[in-house]
Amino acid sequence: MALDILVVQGDGIGPEITQATLTVVAALQKKFSLDLRLEYLDCGLVSLRKRGVTVRDEDIERAKRADGVVLGPMSVREYPPVEKGGINVPATFRTRLDLYANIRPSYVRPGLKATAQKMDLVMVRENLEDFYVDRNMFQGLGEFMPTEEVVIAMGKITATGSRRIARAACEIAIRRPRKKLTIVHKNPVLKMYHTLFLNEALKVVKEFPQLEVEDLMVDAVTALLIRTPERFDTILTTNMFGDILSDEAAELAGSLGLAASLNRGDRSAVANAGHGSAPDIAGKGIANPASLMLSTAMLFEHLGATRKDQRMLDAAAAFTRAVDGRLGSPETRTRDLGGRLGTMAFAEAVAKAVLDDRSK
Repeated sequence: MALDILVVQGDGIGPEITQATLTVVAALQKKFSLDLRLEYLDCGLVSLRKRGVTVRDEDIERAKRADGVVLGPMSVREYPPVEKGGINVPATFRTRLDLYANIRPSYVRPGLKATAQKMDLVMVRENLEDFYVDRNMFQGLGEFMPTEEVVIAMGKITATGSRRIARAACEIAIRRPRKKLTIVHKNPVLKMYHTLFLNEALKVVKEFPQLEVEDLMVDAVTALLIRTPERFDTILTTNMFGDILSDEAAELAGSLGLAASLNRGDRSAVANAGHGSAPDIAGKGIANPASLMLSTAMLFEHLGATRKDQRMLDAAAAFTRAVDGRLGSPETRTRDLGGRLGTMAFAEAVAKAVLDDRSK
């Protein structure tokens, strides 16, 4: 049965890196006989110009019907106020599709210079709650201004949300060789708020006795990621902490441009580059598409696992191998990483690596 993949190119460098990613997807389809139906949707600034709004209800319904979504980066900071059509596209996809888990792997690649000597971890970030005030309320925003000199922002953590992200993290950790889980919080300060998150996570952990479990405060983790990143395997944390820590880990692994990201819920999954839309280099053909490529590989792996489709699993593994292999050599990496290639030349090199791959 064909899998329907909805492609949203995004803003800034989004169309370029999406085109590059789809070049490799075409090679994967040929190599592994994948039955994929690609559909395209305009959101963001293009939609704002065409329709007066960055994303519509019918766009979200199309995303819900799709088996997976490839979402390019969005220039959210350039959007007008919500009342003028500037709706935050990534946040809307996450809330309306109930994408409660943000999965962000970071690892050191052979041949690519990185700050970390050794690191291979996965960040599992709760995606819908905490202090992200544009998405943590059923209606309205979680911040207000009672006087012109006072702003109040409200965070939200629920037992249900904490349990389900903890379960997602445990299911990832149990499949990794080290089977280690680190829960990150700040409960000595946010005594009820983070204690609820921690306690609910620890309840879920009891169902996974094979795991080695620790809990650490976020300030310690920010330092330990720099000093001894190899100590971490799977990290479970809240929305804001996960946002910051995952970017830190990506940079330690070589570049934020390598930050793969999968947003998933129980029914939907969205591959989304872990970086912004970089409008300053849009149209120059120099953007590094590795993040969106690796995110799409994660989407393929997720679809293969949930649908028990070995071809998709094999394609995902080949996709990741090809990207990492090309990043390992200055001859075949992009210029931002000290290489020689532009966006599409890198895509063509990765596509060739896919077709030449003899791994099993």
